[in-house]
Amino acid sequence: MESNSVFLTDTDAQRLVDLEQIIAISNHNSIGYPISKDFDFSEVMPFLKYPINNVGDPFENSINKVKTHELEREVVGFFAKLFRADPNDYWGYVTNGGSESNLYGLYLARELYPKGMVYYSESTHYSIRKNIHLLNIPSIVIRSQENGEIDYTDLENTLRINRDKPAIILANFGTTMKEAKDDVSKIKTILRSLAIQDSYIHCDGALSGSYGPFIEPRVPFDFMDGADSISISGHKFIGSPIPSGVIITKRSNRDRIAKGISYIGSLDTTITGSRNGHCPLFLWYALKKMGVEGLRQRFQNSLEVAAYCETRLNEIGIPAWRNPNAITVVFPKVADTIIAKWQLATQETISHIICMPSVTKNQIDELISDIQNCVEVVKNDFEFAF
Repeated sequence: MESNSVFLTDTDAQRLVDLEQIIAISNHNSIGYPISKDFDFSEVMPFLKYPINNVGDPFENSINKVKTHELEREVVGFFAKLFRADPNDYWGYVTNGGSESNLYGLYLARELYPKGMVYYSESTHYSIRKNIHLLNIPSIVIRSQENGEIDYTDLENTLRINRDKPAIILANFGTTMKEAKDDVSKIKTILRSLAIQDSYIHCDGALSGSYGPFIEPRVPFDFMDGADSISISGHKFIGSPIPSGVIITKRSNRDRIAKGISYIGSLDTTITGSRNGHCPLFLWYALKKMGVEGLRQRFQNSLEVAAYCETRLNEIGIPAWRNPNAITVVFPKVADTIIAKWQLATQETISHIICMPSVTKNQIDELISDIQNCVEVVKNDFEFAF
């Protein structure tokens, strides 16, 4: 009988070799986006042989047994404790990334306050606008301060005009371009001063949430400060070969939207049905290896590299700056060739470098050298033209 199998051709195999080389080079030069690359998951690679599906609520029993719910609960518990959630009233799950985590926070807020209004700053990540559109919630954009932090005066004035509506506020803990951090306790104080009792604060901590507890002086962002839910990304500060996120919220709020699904033997409480069961495994493994003190040291190392980067750029005449205790270094937009090689996120007139734990001082030196060489080329071309 003739086989219908399709085999990988030599051309296909070579394409894979070439692709890996391209990715390896690009991976080395990637310093403009918040991705940690210093991970080693070789010990858990055998689990890739299995179709692990974390369908259903990780805190409920389900019929499916090819899952990592137990490890997922431990990941959620780790961050719930880190974010000072009520030990008797927290819940969460591992998502596909920060965008899904933000979607869940807004979804929960909308279900609690169907007539609510969302307030978010102009520095907010683009996923928020998309999520608001998907959920069909009315919203108002609030001005940002120069450093990217929300303008509290504009927020208060806007809330005052709409104080008859429940307030759903999206606080940023590490904005996309400038790593600005909104003060959740200030937002909570504004809500109290206006006597707005029906309110919900979701904190988008995709980048900075994982090291927020270690920032000194402390910037209020967690549950004790007034947040109702917090989202983080797993592949950013911690690091993972697969994008992931975590949403932490209050179990009492989750209970109000839960629905039972008989054929999976679990509650329907998550955004997606089938969920990646490998990501909770990666996060669990990384957190077990690092622990709280490992995360703290990781942050301190990133701060040191960020300070070095800021100093080096200033030394060559580029006015670089950072928000207090930020690992993101902001500076005027550089040449397109530099942006392309080093994959520097750029918006309008500014570029940035995010000194993730995998970014080294040697890489910063390489970048500085490229910028200086680029400036020399421009200078020589200018002199030649005259």
